[in-house]
Amino acid sequence: MKTLKELEKIRYDEAAEKSGKIKVLVGMATCGIAAGARPVMNSFANEIRTRGIKNVELAMMGCIGMCSLEPIVEVYDVGGTKTTYIKMDEVKAARVVKEHILGGNVCKEYTAE
Repeated sequence: MKTLKELEKIRYDEAAEKSGKIKVLVGMATCGIAAGARPVMNSFANEIRTRGIKNVELAMMGCIGMCSLEPIVEVYDVGGTKTTYIKMDEVKAARVVKEHILGGNVCKEYTAE
């Protein structure tokens, strides 16, 4: 392990494997909030609640240094694979829940890759 990013990945990988849950992290630092992260977080929460999804943990994260791409959302599947979504909004968040979290298909047009 050589970087803080590698350490972070190990932490989330282990947490996901232990809990058996999908992790959804929304960037809620000042830059994310200014770019519209609050409605994105609310959209994820509403979709998860109204669809009755039990295997998802929704949480906030701080700035990851890519402020121009905010709002940023990271989704960690149960195996620890991370998908980073950029320039999110409420509509995109609802689609990520439907297609990625429930359907297992990454919404590639919203990713940083």
